[in-house]
Order: sequence, then C-alpha cells, then structure tokens
Amino acid sequence: MEDFYGLTLSHLEAQIGALGKEKYRARQLFRWVYTLSNLDFSEMTNIPKGLRTVFSEMFSLATMPVAEERHSRDGSMKLALAAKDGYVIETVVMPEKNRVTLCVSTQIGCRMGCRFCVTGKIGFKRNLSAAEIVGQVITVREYLRKAGKSPVTNIVFMGMGEPMDNIDNVTTALDILKDQAGLDLSYRKITVSSVGLLDGLKTLDAKSAVLAISLNAADDETRSMLMPINRLYSIGKIMDFVRGFKGTKRTRITFEYILIKGVNDSLDDAKRLADLLKDIKCKINLIPYNPSSHTEFERPERQQVDRFHQYLLDRYFTVIIRDSRGQDVGGACGQLGMGYLDDAAGRGAAPRKKRTTSPEATS
Repeated sequence: MEDFYGLTLSHLEAQIGALGKEKYRARQLFRWVYTLSNLDFSEMTNIPKGLRTVFSEMFSLATMPVAEERHSRDGSMKLALAAKDGYVIETVVMPEKNRVTLCVSTQIGCRMGCRFCVTGKIGFKRNLSAAEIVGQVITVREYLRKAGKSPVTNIVFMGMGEPMDNIDNVTTALDILKDQAGLDLSYRKITVSSVGLLDGLKTLDAKSAVLAISLNAADDETRSMLMPINRLYSIGKIMDFVRGFKGTKRTRITFEYILIKGVNDSLDDAKRLADLLKDIKCKINLIPYNPSSHTEFERPERQQVDRFHQYLLDRYFTVIIRDSRGQDVGGACGQLGMGYLDDAAGRGAAPRKKRTTSPEATS
C-alpha cells in the first residue's frame, strides 16, 4: 500500500489512469484529503463505492503516531512523530497573533556538522521521504483540529536536517503543499532554510518558497569554524548566488544570523555583516543562541544583541530579532533532536513512548 502523502497530483493521475479510471478522480481525492480534511475513503461520496474500495486498498491515509508532545510556556509545542522504522521526527508548532507556523524536519539527524546545532551532533541517519515531510503537516493539522486549535497557516523547513541535502523529496513535498487542488499554500507562506548548499538552491526558482540562508558569520574563518560546509560553499560563493538569483521585484532572501557570545556578536562582526550585505536586497533575522548541554557555546547578553541589532538598523537594513520559541522544551532553533542524545532508547532503535510534558511538570 502506497503512502498517499508522497504523491503529487500528476503522479496520482498517472496511477489512476493506469487503472483505466478517469484522471479527474485524482483531483477529487486531493480535495477530500487536503482541502476538506477527510481521511476516510468511505466518506468520499462523489466517488463510486467500488472505486473507494480500490483506493482504500491502494493508498494509505494514516497519520503518524505522536510519540511525545511537549508544551512550552510561550504557547508553542514540540511534537515527536513516530516513523514506521522507529525513528522519531520532531516538529514544532508556533502560534502567533495572526498565524500558526509549523517547523518541519527533512532528515533524521544531519550531515552538515554545524558546531552550534544539536541535530548535527546526532549525525546523519536518513532522509525523510516526501510522504513523511507532507505527513508532518497532515498529522499536525489533525492534531490541532481535534484539540480545537487554530490551523497551520505557514510552514518553515527549519527542523531537523538540511533541506537541500534532500532536494528531490523536498521539491516533491513543496509541489504537494502548494498544489491548488490540495492545500493550496502560497509560496510566500513557505520558507526553506539552508546552510548554503548551492547545488540544491540553484534548482529552486523564486516561487518555490521563500529562501533563507543560515549565514552566522561574515568572514570565512569564523563561518568555517562554526559551519564546516563553508569550506566547500564559501561566503563569496553564496553572495554570488544571491546576486544572481532570479526573483520578482518583491523577492528578498532572508539571512539568518545566530548570535553566539564571544564568537560573532561584536560590533566589528556587525560591521562586517553590514559591509557584506550592503548591496543585497534582503532581510536579516538575528537569533540569540539557544544553549544546550550538548554544545559549548553561550547565549549573548541582551544588551549585546540590542547593540548588534541597532547597528544594522542605523544602516537601513530590514532586520529583526527572532524570538526563541519552545526553548524550555528543546524546540528552539538548533535544539531539535536532543532526545536522540539524551535518551539512548531514542537513537532509532524504537519510538519513544508517548509522553505529555507541560512546563509545570518540568519546572
């Protein structure tokens, strides 16, 4: 039985056509599953009963079991979803005033080895399939619906793993998420973050998603120390890519800059960053480092963060300090995957047992 969530509309049409059935049935299925949130073939009333039975035998609409849920004081929530092979996929729901953002993962672990990131400490286990990427969205949608909470409006590919290191499955997932017959998410509502794997980034056009590049330093020495991938894709190469990126008049690439105490948070670092980006139409997200027992770095003082921020504002950059969400439940930037390091049983041998954790229970 094939996982429905990994099929683009064209692939579904091809499979249904191969049965000798009308291809428009694929659009009907997409609408039932993605638009109407109906995951029961027996209730798809505009499809003949016999064909519903055939589809139920061909495709699985099962969502992933929630192995663990942790609720943060700030209203965000980390969900650990159990994959079929026992690995755990972490995703984070971040409610805000006018939107609900879902942070999805693209790999189990990561091979980029960024020194400040917990996920990189796990090492690379495997890529997630397109079905597992889309499946995170559908699983969380169902979870929120049953809980009577607001639905997901925005998606960021900023969870476990490097999206451009799993480019084929990520591209397929993007096609499914944006299809007008299904979830119909605007590319402006989807952000894909990368450490700068240019081979993958070059395959994306301006309407694939909003692009974010994890920069974290404005000089190659510091960036290579923090992010070994910089030895292959240097800052100069990344800037060349950004300058040549064919976007619309409204297109601005986002640069993410994690501020780490004593490493890249000085005013000299801010000046280097301003000089580097002075001729580039962009947005800068400053992210004060989220510490972990598994990394050696520290969070800078707020006064230092504000100084760095103000320096860039004074030079007319669009720059914001991105609030850390879910830091108290290991759901903030750079913290995903701590369960693999904290708990030997969570390293892929079996799913962790379902557990609900609230701030009150952990304080």
